[in-house]
Amino acid sequence: MPAAGVRQNVSHGATRNSRMTDKPIDHSLHPRRRIHVLGREFHLPQSKALRISIGSGLVFLGCLGFLPVLGFWMIPLGLLVLSHDLAWARRGRRRMNVWWEKRRRKRTGAPTR
Repeated sequence: MPAAGVRQNVSHGATRNSRMTDKPIDHSLHPRRRIHVLGREFHLPQSKALRISIGSGLVFLGCLGFLPVLGFWMIPLGLLVLSHDLAWARRGRRRMNVWWEKRRRKRTGAPTR
């Protein structure tokens, strides 16, 4: 029995861990990396080194596209993955997006912004 005037720590059924997990997780510090290809969305790994390794591997193996199983389609996909971490690839991707949008608008006759 505690002495008079001393409060006991009562948890009321909630443990420390469950109270910590009730808080919403803030993903703004580490946003989930995603790429969009042909209307589908793919999640990329959180690790920068792993993303660069995957992108470099795709580009390298894509250069061997004349071999069976491998293909030249791997080169643009690898550059797309690399564009999330490397500035030169990001600039190239952005230029391609701008060029493609201008071309699409010219063909459809859509007004420019």
